[in-house]
Amino acid sequence: MAGQINEATQESTGGFADPTAAGPAFAPSQGRKSGSWLSWLVSDDLPGRALLNVAMLVILAALLFAPFLFPGSKALDVAARICIFIILVASYDLMLGFTGIVSFAHTMFFGIGAYGVAITLAKGWSGWTGVILGTLAGAVVSLVVAAVIGLLSLRLRAIFFSMITLAVAAFAQIVAEQWRNLTGGEDGLTFDVPAILSRSFRLVPDKVMGVVINGPVITYYITFAVSLVLFLIMLRIVNSPFGLVLRAIRENEFRVEAMGYRVVAYRTLVCVISAVMASLAGALMALVLRYNGPDATLSFALMIDILLMVVIGGMGTIYGAVIGAIVVVLAQYYLKSAMGAMNESMSGMPVLSALFHPDRWLLWLGIIFVLIVTFLPQGIVGRLRRKR
Repeated sequence: MAGQINEATQESTGGFADPTAAGPAFAPSQGRKSGSWLSWLVSDDLPGRALLNVAMLVILAALLFAPFLFPGSKALDVAARICIFIILVASYDLMLGFTGIVSFAHTMFFGIGAYGVAITLAKGWSGWTGVILGTLAGAVVSLVVAAVIGLLSLRLRAIFFSMITLAVAAFAQIVAEQWRNLTGGEDGLTFDVPAILSRSFRLVPDKVMGVVINGPVITYYITFAVSLVLFLIMLRIVNSPFGLVLRAIRENEFRVEAMGYRVVAYRTLVCVISAVMASLAGALMALVLRYNGPDATLSFALMIDILLMVVIGGMGTIYGAVIGAIVVVLAQYYLKSAMGAMNESMSGMPVLSALFHPDRWLLWLGIIFVLIVTFLPQGIVGRLRRKR
C-alpha cells in the first residue's frame, strides 16, 4: 500500500517524490558511513572521495595548529579570516546553493553582527558582557531584518528579489556611513576587547613550542572553535528533513508548493538562519580586527568575494565554503607578494616581468576564477564529489 501511495504521489507531481523521504534524488550524501562517531559528528555527510577527505583533514589540522605551524601576526590573521569566511560563505551557500535564492544583502548581516559588538564595546559596555550583548543584539537585529525582507520580498522571482536585496544592502551601507554618532561614520569604531584577548595578556609566562600564548592567539582559538561549531550546525541543517525540502525547492518550487509545503515560509526561514550565521561571523570579525567600519564588513566588494568563494568551492556542498575561502583569502594575502618575487626573478625578460607585476594580481585571480568556472563548473568540491 505504501508503495502504491508513493507511486501515485510521484505520478501526480510528475515524478517528483516527497522531499522529506530519503529518496535518491534528495539524499544528503552518498558517502555515508553509519555507526562511526565521525559520521555522527558530520551528520552522515563525509566530504566524499578519499582525496577530499584527506584534504579536509589536512585543512582542519592546519587551522587547529595554525599558531604553531605558521607563526607571525600576519599568518594568524589570515587563518582567522579563513575561519570567519568559511562560516560566511557556508551561510550564503544555504541560500544560494541549497535553496536557489540569490541575495546581495549577505554582507549587511555580516556588518550588523560586527557593529553589534563594536557599538557595545565602544559606547560604554566592557569585557565579556559587552561582547555577549553585542553578539546577541546583532543576531536579533539580523533575524528580524531577514524575516521582514523574506516575508515581504521572497514572493518575487529571481532578479526582482536580488535587486531588492541589493538596494537594502546599499541603504545599510549609507546608514553606517552617515550615522556618525552611532557607527563612527566612514572612520568606523575602534574599541577595547576583554583583557584576556589583549596583546599584552600572557596565558603562561613561557613560550609553548616557540609561540607566546597571548591575546591574539586566544582570540584565534575562540574564532576557530566557534567557526567549527557553526559549520557543523549548518552541516546538520542541510542533512535534515528541512534541508531536503530546501533542495526540493531549489529544483522545482512549484511542485513543492503543490505538495502542500509553504515555500515562502521555508525560504524565509533559511534566510533567517543564514542571516544569523553571517551575523555571528561578523561578531568574530570585529573581535579579530578590534575595529569595524563600512569598508571592513559592508562593502559590495566583500559580497563579490563571497560569490567567488561559493563558485570556486562548489555551490550546494557546504564543504565548498572551506576550499573557496582558503583559495580566495590566500590569493588576497599572498598572490601579490608571490608575483613580486616572480617579477624580480624575470627582470631580464620585460614582457614576462610586466605580466607578473604585483599590481596585476587581480588579473591572475580573475584568470584562476575563469579557469575554474570553465573546467570545474560544479566547483572544486562539486567536481571531486561527482565521481564517487
